Order: sequence, then C-alpha cells, then structure tokens
Amino acid sequence: MGSAGTVAELVQRQWGDHRPGLRHEGTVLSHHQVASGAAARAALLADLLPAGSEPHLGVLLDNTPEFPLWLSAAALAGAAVAGINPTRRGAELARDILHTECRVLVTERAHLKLLDGLALPGVRVLVADTDAYAALLAPYAGARPGDAVLNAPAPATRMLLYFTSGSTGAPKAAICTQGRLAAAGKSLVDHFGTGREDVHYICMPMFHGNAVIADWAPALSAGAAVALRRRFSASGFLADVRAHGATYFTYVGRAVQYLLATPERPDDREHPLRLGFGTEAGAVDAARFRERFGVRLVEGYGSSEGGAAIQRTPDTPPGAIGRAADRDDLAVVDPETGRERAAAVFGSGGKLLNGDRAIGELVNRGRTPFEGYWRNEAADAARVRDGWYWTGDLFFRDADGFLYFAGRTEDRLRVDSENLAAAMIENILARWTDAAAVAVFAVPDPVAGDQVMAALALREGARFDPEAFAAFLRDQPDLGTKMAPRFVRVVGSMPVTATNKVHRVGLRREGFWSGGPLWWNGEGGPYVPFGEERLAALVGEYEEHGRHELLSSHGGGV
Repeated sequence: MGSAGTVAELVQRQWGDHRPGLRHEGTVLSHHQVASGAAARAALLADLLPAGSEPHLGVLLDNTPEFPLWLSAAALAGAAVAGINPTRRGAELARDILHTECRVLVTERAHLKLLDGLALPGVRVLVADTDAYAALLAPYAGARPGDAVLNAPAPATRMLLYFTSGSTGAPKAAICTQGRLAAAGKSLVDHFGTGREDVHYICMPMFHGNAVIADWAPALSAGAAVALRRRFSASGFLADVRAHGATYFTYVGRAVQYLLATPERPDDREHPLRLGFGTEAGAVDAARFRERFGVRLVEGYGSSEGGAAIQRTPDTPPGAIGRAADRDDLAVVDPETGRERAAAVFGSGGKLLNGDRAIGELVNRGRTPFEGYWRNEAADAARVRDGWYWTGDLFFRDADGFLYFAGRTEDRLRVDSENLAAAMIENILARWTDAAAVAVFAVPDPVAGDQVMAALALREGARFDPEAFAAFLRDQPDLGTKMAPRFVRVVGSMPVTATNKVHRVGLRREGFWSGGPLWWNGEGGPYVPFGEERLAALVGEYEEHGRHELLSSHGGGV
C-alpha cells in the first residue's frame, strides 16, 4: 500500500474494509461503516454550509464516534475542523467559534448548556445525540466517498484549526493541512512499526492536537482500529485497554502520574498494551510505568504548530529527548541575542554544571513546516522571526547533539542571578516516592529575581514529612545549589488544564498563600510551616525593597 498525500485518500481506503475500525463503549463500527458515515456527513455539510463561506465546522464534543466521523467527513469534503474546548466558557467560547468562522457547530446534549445565551450569528448547531440529528442525516445514508466535495482535497487543503494553549492572551488557531497530517501519521507508523492489527486507544481529548496528530492519524495511516474514551480516566484506563485490545496510546501532561497513583494490583501487567507516546512524563515516571505495567513510554517532542521535531534514536542517553529530525536545523540560542548557547557540561550524577550558559530557546533555522495561525498575522510574525521558527521551549544540547527539554520560556526562573528551568527541577523532585505529581514555578524574591516554589500532590495515604523531604533533597547529586525549593505547597490534587497539563498560571496566581499547607525553609534551614506571621514579615520585606506590587499576582496581597 503506497503513501497517501491526503487524509481524504486514507479515509477512502477504508471503503470495503469490514474489520472492526472504531470502538467506543459498547459500539463497534467497521472501517467501511466509518467511511460510509463520513461520506454521509460530508454530503450533509456540503448542503448546510452557505455559499461563499469558509469551509469550516466546529466540533464541541467529548471523545465519541461523532468526532472521528466528522474529522473523516471534513477530509472527504475538503473542509477544516476546529476542535472547540468544552472547558471554555461564555464570551471566550463564543470567540473561539466565531474566530474560526465556523458556520456549522456539531455538539451533544451534555454541552448544550455551554451555548446558552451565546451570540453565535450565522452558526447552525447540530446536536448529535438527538432524533432530529438522525433524521437530518438519514437522507444522505447512500453517499459514497467523493460524492460531496466543497474543495478538492489536496495536500495543501486546510484540515485542522486547533487551538494552542497559552498562559496569556486568547488561544491561537494553528493550521494543519491534509498533507501535513497524513505525513505525520505515516512518520509515526514508520517509527513505531504499528500496523493493521493494532488498536489505538484515544483517551486524550480530540479537540487537542496530540490525540488527532499522534493517535488518530497514525491509526488511519496504518489501517488500524481506534478505541475512544469519552474523557481520560486513570481508574478506567486498564479496563478499557483490556476490553478494546488496545496496543498503543498517547498521553500529555500529568496523565502518566495519575495512572501511577492508582492502587497497584497483581494483574497490572495483564493487558495487550505495548507502547505509549507523549510528553511530560519524565524519565523517573516513565521507568516506574514500565516497571509496573510492562509498557514502554517514548517521550517525544514536536511543537503543536509543526515547526520543529526531535526524533529519539536507540543511542539517545537517559533524560534526553533525541536529535533533530533530518529536515530540521535545530539550535539552542539565547532568546535575546540569537547566539547559540554552549554545549551542556555534566558532573557526577548527571548534574548540569553550566545551565546558565547552556539553556536557551529551541529554534529551527531550516525550512519549517509551520503553516501559520488562522487570521493572526501578529502571532505568525512572533513565531517566525528572521526566517527562524521560535518554539517558545527551553532546551540544552550536549556535545553529541542530543537535546534535553528544560521547560517553557515562561517557566524560566532567575535565582541569585542564575537562570534555572522549572522542568529540570521537577524531574528531580519527581524521584521523591511520596510525590504523585510535582510542579515548580517562580515567585518573586523580595530583593531581586525569583525564588523557587514547588507544588506537591502526595500519593494516597502519604503525608508531607519536612525532615524526610529535606534529606531527600540533600541526596540528589544533580540538584544544584539554587534549585532546592524555598517554598513547598502541598495540594490535594494538581490543578490541570483540559489537556492534563499543569495549570501553572493558576498556581502562580495563588502563589504564597492559598489557604492550604505551605512550608518554608528560610535561608536554607529546615522546612517549617509558613503562617500568617511569616507572610506579614515577607510583605514587609517586599515593601522595604519597593517590590510590593509583585505580590498582587502571587497571592501575597493581604
């Protein structure tokens, strides 16, 4: 079977294939039924979209069969899907729908309340789990792939408009064409060797690029089946894997930590799962996952916009992501000057000795596959400057060219004039056996720069032992002298976004005082409870040095 240049070709290949292709709860559709359902929806879409409008539809759904069916329909029709985040509310939700110029919005009854009172002029809303929707779709049941086409599908045809998460400002809708999506799926199939008999488990939200690009697209490319979970559930994960015969899954954010936090069972290794692919698990938890579940996790890197990619090779050292993909000319540079940073120097235990000179922003100096943001020239210009693609991510590179992730540019800390990366500190703190999840972020120092604060979610039944935690820190050979958290917040659960990434904006906003347990180690002494008296003294220090205004965004304005 040759390579496909478009997603539409991959959908058409399903026609006549009566093997199971789509699984969800008690529903099983064959590949042929998926192609047939997609053709019917493409024909409906062609009739619903007003003449002259952009061929865009919004999908406000959980991971149900309607989501991949509409993705396939859009591919056949030459239309684009905007994945709408159901955690958005009010004017922000309306803005996402209207900004992407969706004239059709597919949703379900569970999300109808989100649309109450929203001004959505010219938007036709279809509620997929209703009799009215079934009646609307019924006349198109005999459609075949290719019968209804808005734009002839080509590699350059828009396929996805997916919103990238950011800490500030309105989300930007990144463009992904049919050619890039088909190529991404083929690349992962080649890299991992997945095939027709595999089952791809999609438990990450399909409105996000990870689930579509790294899970659905390679399944479509390989002719494999997909199994959907409406929403990620750590407690339901293994039961789903067994029920569907899942062999491959993707993850982002804290999903792996949540799975490791579930109670251990003697049958944890009794399942067909072989591989997980994603980001942010970290080397420590990836090793724990493999030991417990017998499943290899591969940490990858590819910016959501497609502007840079790193490939893991068999000789990739522990802690590294890999090397630049063949098509890319990646460099780690000073974000202010653009000059390339020094190669990383490691000491005993893998301690980075020259982080201040080695850590910088990852850029792609070669030809970038970045396809732009929808109607956002300012964001395009900020992302591509002087012909380089700026990822917004911090990395360092060793002498052999292997790249190590060090966090987002907004997650940099500057402690006593030394630049630190939150992700590096998190990877070390994740070794503490009582921690279920860890997040590190900056809070302002009373005099200058930042101090390190760590948020810890503890494993079930554990309590924070300040002496044991301090002893653990002393035993970590790669924990630099500026890395130890000055403040430790113990949280009941780690706040996360809809894509299971740590909600750092919320943590920074709560800062010093959120009403929960907070510990402080003063000038490197033992960790002691941080109470109202100490907070008042801290406020005085900020006032003394003219930095009191910084407390307003870090929970200290009391």
